[in-house]
Parts: sequence; structure tokens; C-alpha cells
Amino acid sequence: MCGRYASTRSPQDLAQLFEVTEWHPEETLAPSWNVAPTDDVWAVLERAPRGADEDAPAQRRLRPLRWGLVPSWAKDVKIGARMINARVETVHEKPAFRRAFVKRRCLLPADGFYEWEQVKDANSGKVRKQPYFIHPEDGQVLALAGLYEFWRDPAVKDGDDPAAWLLTCTIITTEATDAAGRIHPRMPLALTPEHYDAWLDPHHRSTDDLRALLTTPADGQLDARPVSPAVNSVGNNGPQLLDEVPAP
Repeated sequence: MCGRYASTRSPQDLAQLFEVTEWHPEETLAPSWNVAPTDDVWAVLERAPRGADEDAPAQRRLRPLRWGLVPSWAKDVKIGARMINARVETVHEKPAFRRAFVKRRCLLPADGFYEWEQVKDANSGKVRKQPYFIHPEDGQVLALAGLYEFWRDPAVKDGDDPAAWLLTCTIITTEATDAAGRIHPRMPLALTPEHYDAWLDPHHRSTDDLRALLTTPADGQLDARPVSPAVNSVGNNGPQLLDEVPAP
């Protein structure tokens, strides 16, 4: 699974990296070294302009979304806390994700992500969870494959009110490889740049072709380092969370 990650690049940098054509400067998010479920996160997605026909040319946008997908049919937003991840093996079939898989795909930029390994203390014999920060070897941004969804808040009567709509997302996960595989059996699936266009294109709706894009995560070029247990608390944040600590 993926339950925490780091995302510290500025929206200006992300817009350039992902060739975004629409970003509203008033939409801002602080850098985070400890992104947690239900936080707002940056997402790159493509949609036709508002009011245009569904088949109109799409614009690539950078938008903040809430992490934890709330299906359009959900009665309330609480379900989102359980929908932070979607398994690549079944994402095209599950009722919560299958419509978004066909029409609403996104990329979630990340510096890296955290996974935990159970280790036994040599002195006490107690088992504890040791966090690791897993990141690209070359320091480049990870583009995590995701889905997004719109949820209509029935408490807001005016459908044209921006508050009437909640935009949420989920991260697709796969079997772990490389450094991540030594720590945890699952990991987020990151796409390589040559697949960005096909993944984001809302007019690309072949399930088989889309699933073919979800192959080796991050092209297999990942490194991992043990970090402080301080990351275990969502209240902790800052670049010190990425500092390497002695291996257990």
C-alpha cells in the first residue's frame, strides 16, 4: 500500500515538469514531507474546458485534490479514508474505481514515499516498525498513477457553487520491486514520462491499453534509506524526516 509520501516541489516547477497549460496561482499547497490520507495533494489531470462537449480537446491542469477517493454514489465523504489506494490487479473492475479508470485518470507528483518494515530489537526482543523513505535514484519526481472523482455534496443546494463539489483521488498500487520489495510487498505505481500523455488522455478508454501502461513501477530505479520514526505521526513535518538514520 501507500499511506504516506513526500511532495515538496512548487506548483510552478510541477507545471513545467508536466507541461501543464492551466494552473490557478490562487490554488496553493505548502510543501509536505509527510503527506497523509485526507490531505490535499497536487494532481495533474486533463479535462475539457467547463461547459464544452465531453469530446472537446482536453487541457492539462494542475489541481489540488483530496487524497482518498469518494465515489460519486457515496452517501458521505467518510468512505474516502478507506479508498486511498487501488490495486492495479483489480482497479478496472471494482465499483468504486472502474468508471474513473476509464474516464478520470491523473498523476500525483511525489519526491518519494514511505514504507515500514517490522524489525525485532536485539536487546528487548520487541517488534517495531522501521520507516524507510523510498525514492528515485536520480532524484527526479515520481509520477504516481492515480484516479480522481467528483462527489456532489447534497448539503450545498446550488450546483454551481464550487463548494458543492469535492474532488478526491486514489493512488494505484502494485507488487513491490527493487528496494521497496525488500521492505513491503506493495508500493505505489509510478509512470515513466513516455506514458504520461496516454494515461492522462480522457479520450483514451481502452481498458486493455490502459492496463498495459501500468507495468514496472518507476522503471525499477529506486533506492531506500531508513528514516526516523518521527514520520509515524502525521503531526510531524519538515525536511528532517528524510534524514537517514542508522539501519536497524
